Amino acid sequence: MLNAAALLLALLCAANAAEPDLADKLRNDSELSQFYSLLESDPIANSTLSLRSCTIFVPTNEAFQRYKSKTAHVLYHITTEAYNQKSLPNTVSSDMAGNPPLYITRNTNGDIFVNNARIIPSLSEERNSNGKRQIMHIIDEVLEPLTVKAGHSDTPKNPSAYNFLKNAEEFNVDNIGVRTYRNQVSLEKKESMFEAAGQHTFLVPVDEGFKLSARSSLVDAKVIDGHVIPNTVIFTAAAQHDDPKTSAAYEDLLKVTVSFFKQKNGKMYVKSNTIVGDAKHRNGVVLAEIVKANIPVSNGVIHLIHRPLMIIDTTVTQFLQFMNENADNGPLRKFYEVIMDNGGAVLDDINNLSEVTILAPSNEAWNSSNINNVLRDRNKMRQILNMHIIKDRLNVDKIRQKNANLIAQVPTVNNNTFLYFNVRGEGSDTLITVEGGGVNATVIQADVAQTNGFVHIIDHVLGVPYTTVLGKLESDPMMSDTYKMGKFSHFNDQLNNTQRRFTYFVPRDKGWQKTELDYPSAHKKLFMQDFAYHSKSILERHLAISDKEYTMKDLVKLSHESGSVVLPTFRDSLSIRVEEEAGHLHDEYASHEWTGYVIIWNYKKINVYRPDVECTNGIIHVIDYPLLEEKDVVVAGGSYLPESSICIILANLIMITVAKFLN
Repeated sequence: MLNAAALLLALLCAANAAEPDLADKLRNDSELSQFYSLLESDPIANSTLSLRSCTIFVPTNEAFQRYKSKTAHVLYHITTEAYNQKSLPNTVSSDMAGNPPLYITRNTNGDIFVNNARIIPSLSEERNSNGKRQIMHIIDEVLEPLTVKAGHSDTPKNPSAYNFLKNAEEFNVDNIGVRTYRNQVSLEKKESMFEAAGQHTFLVPVDEGFKLSARSSLVDAKVIDGHVIPNTVIFTAAAQHDDPKTSAAYEDLLKVTVSFFKQKNGKMYVKSNTIVGDAKHRNGVVLAEIVKANIPVSNGVIHLIHRPLMIIDTTVTQFLQFMNENADNGPLRKFYEVIMDNGGAVLDDINNLSEVTILAPSNEAWNSSNINNVLRDRNKMRQILNMHIIKDRLNVDKIRQKNANLIAQVPTVNNNTFLYFNVRGEGSDTLITVEGGGVNATVIQADVAQTNGFVHIIDHVLGVPYTTVLGKLESDPMMSDTYKMGKFSHFNDQLNNTQRRFTYFVPRDKGWQKTELDYPSAHKKLFMQDFAYHSKSILERHLAISDKEYTMKDLVKLSHESGSVVLPTFRDSLSIRVEEEAGHLHDEYASHEWTGYVIIWNYKKINVYRPDVECTNGIIHVIDYPLLEEKDVVVAGGSYLPESSICIILANLIMITVAKFLN
């Protein structure tokens, strides 16, 4: 029995002795060979791995292939305490000279980051070597410390943000200068902001951002505060998209937030949003590109940005030029290029407006094949560009005020062309959509403030339709009742057919609400599943099906030529007359006069609220009231029938009677 126990103990010892340590794991893993070769050539790293407890952050070979610097610092990837993923604190001291810290952050998805590198959770390993606990975390990026240029031995090896600002020329940061901002920090006596212990995020404008001669004088103490996110370290890979953080300039009389966002091409931006401004600091958003990100310092992280935040000192035209003219891929580069390719006259028009709002499509918005066909037509392109320009200073608050009446209707510089805004939600959950020329776009960046107006970045080009009639109905909040009625009656099934051309007179939701007052019982049944056949019959009257779609101008012309227009519908035909009529925007809250369209049907005048909403397989005209009369609806015994349905039923009864007589 004793011999058996001794044998078992010997086997266990042999098994433990045979278990590979972290050095063996690194040596044998071909995906980690580049880091192992660095570790093998560094005597301090070797000694740590042989004799001490430690945590090693190991970049993959793929991470090294993306690494742009010439030197990788192996000791910056090692800390002499063992931490598994759960026990990692907010900061750990690296083993590099000066012991610069590594910052541990976690995002809402549960990902863990060390500085700007994400820990790949499934690839962590824990081993014991000589009784010492050692843990390896594999990461997707090489960690890059802030290093001093050769010949500057007196420069701190683990500098604070202020040390960096004071001696920026002595660090390896691609020779980017910050002298102008440093001078303003000194002038405003804000050095203590950059010396403060803790974990902060500092946004430092580079000298290139002060080309406008008066801009540096606008950098006062509050603006400097607006460039610091206190008590929070944000590296770009871990940054939550468009998640506002309170800056140091967040107090009773001035409230400024800062957030990060990334373009699809990977370029990172930061923006300030002055929510509550004052005489010196205007409300609105200011965008800045991050030109050098993720510079770790002893009290946080620094991002160098291409211009100062909070300062609104350019016109809309200057903003478009400065942000895109010399940038490889500015946030609105393609929009600017289209304007210039079209002769640049649109830019001159914008420049001549004392107050202006631009709805600027993002770079990705121009990638649609539908748009490529239009770009060659300069006249059409000019109309489309003008559709994105509003002669008014229109920020989100003003849009929300106009939106109090469900949908905000706003004229563009195009004659008789309007945009329709819809605002849902509050605060960070606010969603703003805008419709123009049949395209429903979402505002992905609102309130970029300029001296003479605002720029809102949107995700689609207005005026170049990309959805069918059904797609438009489904996505447009103004037409939701018509969509619901058509869905349960299966009327909508045909509206995706791209082989047909539809002209659809769609009552807006407020129009259906008016019928609830006029015919309450009938209105209730129109939206009930049991009466789907009758709902379908009503909708069929509103849909013209032909080999072409009819714009409002087409219908006006035909009305003048023939007195009325007869359009083919599914069962019969629709006879209307369309006229142009001067008046308001068909809305009791509207303030603009214009020449609009009116449909005359069965001696009724029905205003066209939104004409010519283009779709890929037809056109929609949004009308203020359904093509519906009291005599269309018969209510008896809890049911009703439209006049057309009664005719069909009577015809069927006659046919049955005749058949019986013949038999």
